[in-house]
Amino acid sequence: EVQLVESGGGSVQAGGSLRLSCTAFGITFDYSTMGWYRQAPGKEREGVAAIDSESPGRTRYADSVKGRFTIDKDNSRNTLHLEMSRLTPEDSAVYYCAVKPGICWIPSLLGSDYPSWGQGTQVTVSS
Repeated sequence: EVQLVESGGGSVQAGGSLRLSCTAFGITFDYSTMGWYRQAPGKEREGVAAIDSESPGRTRYADSVKGRFTIDKDNSRNTLHLEMSRLTPEDSAVYYCAVKPGICWIPSLLGSDYPSWGQGTQVTVSS
């Protein structure tokens, strides 16, 4: 059984930084694509960043986070990270990690492509 466990969420003031982590159990990152998604109340789920298992991993970012967020992974520890900086209140959401088997030339940010999801971690950015 695949289990993804997120951590690192919390509350921060605008302009601050947070680092999210996701540890995978029951699955390895070999030949996989991993992603971070977020969902704010009343809004649709948004793909934030994705990375594949290549070395170095190919990455893809939503326009809204480019230059502020960095996705990274540790294949040996089955751990995914999201380094978030210059946070704004608009970044407040529940953040989820997700994993899908296989890789593509451009990592997918389409949530429906990912069969395995974590339970999420709350990020709150105050102004």
